[in-house]
This record gives sequence, structure tokens and C-alpha cells, in this order.
Amino acid sequence: MAEHNELGKFGEELAVEFLQKNGYDILETNWTFQKAEIDIIAQKGNILAVVEVKTRSSIEFGLPQDFVKPKKIQLLVKAVNEYTVSNDLDVEIRFDIVAIYKEDKAYKIEHIEDAFYHF
Repeated sequence: MAEHNELGKFGEELAVEFLQKNGYDILETNWTFQKAEIDIIAQKGNILAVVEVKTRSSIEFGLPQDFVKPKKIQLLVKAVNEYTVSNDLDVEIRFDIVAIYKEDKAYKIEHIEDAFYHF
């Protein structure tokens, strides 16, 4: 497996632990619909959090959250619409980013709630 894939998988595991510690129930990881993949679908109360995880070994080329592009957002919206319909969910949907990057020898985790709006 390529090194960036391993870093991404490691980041998703850190994100799951972080969300669980903060009161979220993890419903799905790596949920796919057509060409879209949702890294984490989590629920806290009546909020369904669609979480995109971005992990970087450094922030030399920008913050992890800067790498979520409009095309990715459109795919996430399409996928979560399918997820809520197929699971008959009546919840508020929120799009979050968990940005993880290495600083010195430790990984920093930033949870950005309502990171973007669907259009």
C-alpha cells in the first residue's frame, strides 16, 4: 500500500477515536455510493455528521481542509442524500472536516463543524 494511503487510513482511525471521545456514534466508515465515498458518517443527537477526513504529514503546502474541492463536496451531498433516503432517516445533516496534520512529533486534530454547505 502506498505511504499516503497508509497515512489516510491512520488519519481516519484517529478521527473515529476523536469523534467517539466527543460523544458521536459512528454509523459507517468508508461508505460508498456510485463514485462518492464518505469517510465517516456519525451521529450525535439529531445531527448526522458527514465527515471528510484529511490527513497530511505536514502543512508545508497548505492546511488539510484546503484540499476539499467543490467536486468532492458535490459527491458527498449526492451520497448522503442516498444514505438518508435508503435508511429512512429524519435528521439534520451537517458536513464536517476532521483535519489532521503532523506538528513536531505529534498529530494535531481539528474538527471543523459545518465546514461547507451543499449547493
